[in-house]
Amino acid sequence: MSVIEEAIREFSRLPGVGSRTATRLVHSLLRGTTADARRLARSIDELVERIRPCERCGTFAEEELCRICRDPARRGETVCVVESAFQVHSIDRTGEFRGRFHVLGGHLSPLDGIGPEELRIRELLDRVSRGDEGIREVILATNPSVEGEATAVYLEGVLRPLGVKVTRLARGLPVGSDLEFVDGLTLAEALSGRREM
Repeated sequence: MSVIEEAIREFSRLPGVGSRTATRLVHSLLRGTTADARRLARSIDELVERIRPCERCGTFAEEELCRICRDPARRGETVCVVESAFQVHSIDRTGEFRGRFHVLGGHLSPLDGIGPEELRIRELLDRVSRGDEGIREVILATNPSVEGEATAVYLEGVLRPLGVKVTRLARGLPVGSDLEFVDGLTLAEALSGRREM
């Protein structure tokens, strides 16, 4: 296999990058300067060397604790539980949530051999029961999939006995959608979660 084919194969392994896109990326690198390619290589090298999971919440961090866990302005009494570290950024960039996070590292999926022991559930329970963060509410922000729902139901069952308020992200109709094209499950969730105007 040639060096170019090897590079295309490696780029193709990235999520959302097919062989066509990988080929374009490799050709773009070859058309650019050597300095550009080396800068990208250094950046990837640093990423691999310096980024690790935050010891408290599990999101990406360059230090022992991530920037969110170190931020004294964050309200520690509310923790938002997500499946992956990428979801932390999605929620945080809204500016609506000023609490802290907890990354599970996936969702329950017995068919794939993923049970509670394979996720960071024990760490979440320890954070809540220790009491040093003063956690009073846990927001379950797992994906609205079968596995995400099963994970949320499981978490509710193990968190409620600890005396903490357990909430779930609201679900329903996306802004700008047309009822004619909304799937039945989304419409049912919107109806059951309706609120007074």
